[in-house]
Amino acid sequence: MSSSDIPIIILAAGQSSRMRGRDKLLEIVDGKPLLRRQAQMARSVTTGPVLVALPPPPHARYDVIRDLAVTQIPVANATEGMNASLRSAFAALPKDTNAAMLLLADLSDLTENDLKTCLQAVDLKSDKTIWRGVTLDGKPGHPIIFAALHFPSFAKLSGDSGGRDIVAAARNDTQLVPLPNQHASRDLDTPEDWADWRAKNPFR
Repeated sequence: MSSSDIPIIILAAGQSSRMRGRDKLLEIVDGKPLLRRQAQMARSVTTGPVLVALPPPPHARYDVIRDLAVTQIPVANATEGMNASLRSAFAALPKDTNAAMLLLADLSDLTENDLKTCLQAVDLKSDKTIWRGVTLDGKPGHPIIFAALHFPSFAKLSGDSGGRDIVAAARNDTQLVPLPNQHASRDLDTPEDWADWRAKNPFR
């Protein structure tokens, strides 16, 4: 497996609970719903599978990616938290997968080049087992690429930790990959976040 065919998992099963009735993954970014933008971006950088963890159907998120070459993974117990999505998505990876990228669907500043930068950093023959995007000022964020030795740990997760324990345990085996500005960490969780972001990014 080369870096160009590493599977990408997109976590998109959250409830947008802080959006007061709006769905942040359906907000328009670069002329399209954010979830569609992220899925197309992932599809453009890998020849491997793109898996999208989603809430149980019916749900409008299915409609915005229905025509894309991605695998939709309904997460029956999505309300449990992020770990339900992680369990479902990692379990759905092809059996011969050597590494997989984990991508949060709500990071609106991430670009195709950012994903490529992280993928190109992967060296499965090195002593590193995690490759993680960081902000310009060094704050760890996403995407995160996990070597296959970590996959069994995801099957044991419960709650909403988002795999933080897995990442923490592999701190010394992690290569940080610098990305521009705050691309690796800027998520927009509230209407106020979105209003502020749009004011600063009027052409997106």
